Amino acid sequence: MPIVRIELYNGFNAGYRKQILDGVHQALVDAFHIPDSDRNQLMVEFDDDHFERSANKSRSFTIIEITAFKGRSREAKRMLYQKIVGNLKASPGIDPKDILIVVKEPELVNWGIHGGVCADETDIGFQVNV
Repeated sequence: MPIVRIELYNGFNAGYRKQILDGVHQALVDAFHIPDSDRNQLMVEFDDDHFERSANKSRSFTIIEITAFKGRSREAKRMLYQKIVGNLKASPGIDPKDILIVVKEPELVNWGIHGGVCADETDIGFQVNV
């Protein structure tokens, strides 16, 4: 049940944006073993005067924040980063140096799911210890 927030510059077409959404989601399926149907993604676009980047980043600079259940191994996270970068390099063609990924892992008690139940008190439906 990761929540994905993707931030990028305004002005890219719908196909470009969809390729990013699909590439990040597929990486989560492959690395974190989430169900394919588990898509919770937000894409936020900024005008130039609301989004700054380092001088060594292009206009394709993309920030990907993933909030996920705690429990994935270092290896799963390493795989996730590599899959995201590889997927987005292949389609829509983002240079890996223009991708920044952050994973946040609040304790399960900090997730209200299944109608307002703490995630540590219910069956979440999949394994997070990968």
